Amino acid sequence: MGFENIIYAKVGVGIAKVTLNRPEAINAYTLLMLGEMAEAFAQAKADSEVRTVILTGAGRGFCAGADLRTTSTMDFENALRTYYRPMIEGITGMGKPVIAMVNGVAAGAGMSTTLACDFRVAATNTRFVTAFSKIGLVPDAGMSYHLPRLIGIARAQEMISLNRDVSGEEAVSIGLATKVVAPEELEKATLEMAHSLANTTTLAFGITRQMLHSALQMTLDEALAQEEKNQAIAGASEDFKEGVAAFMEKRAPNFKGK
Repeated sequence: MGFENIIYAKVGVGIAKVTLNRPEAINAYTLLMLGEMAEAFAQAKADSEVRTVILTGAGRGFCAGADLRTTSTMDFENALRTYYRPMIEGITGMGKPVIAMVNGVAAGAGMSTTLACDFRVAATNTRFVTAFSKIGLVPDAGMSYHLPRLIGIARAQEMISLNRDVSGEEAVSIGLATKVVAPEELEKATLEMAHSLANTTTLAFGITRQMLHSALQMTLDEALAQEEKNQAIAGASEDFKEGVAAFMEKRAPNFKGK
């Protein structure tokens, strides 16, 4: 499937890469781009050969957020529900690891998108910027959900209210990013993580992701019950049998996500 505003490509065994491709606008979102992103994530989810997805931006930045030139007559509620929500849910519902390779600035809804990913690899020149309060808006694209869960309510309130930039180094120190590297090492470090994740069991990963997010709203009793139910599912999987066999035979497992 061809895309106009993004690039979808296989970049290694088990790895798909989605690149936001409007570098002249620092990859600012248009409704077309958001629709294409949702399609690309659905394609990656349906492809059994894809086990990990990398999301990044072309050029000097990850994403500047919404293209403000297109928002003057926008129906915000409809746009968020019809375009932003499917894109974010395409990431969170992937069931496979999604890594944001954050080059340069990630602002507004662009930052929100990185938060929806499972991992964020940043460069030392990366800047995470909430941006919304600067133009009189409130957080969207899932920022109000993901940001306080990653860094706590107090820090999230500070970032959003003061519109304070957070560097790649600080992002790692407060739990916003997974790893920070020099700009020239960003792609290599991200691919190394992607290869490691592609060799794990995507079935257990998807279940674990859902469990961790659900458990935040659960009592201990409910979390234990969830573990019992999901461990029964994992324990009946082909991946579990393969994992045990590989351990006994002292070899690397060959997981299938089944």
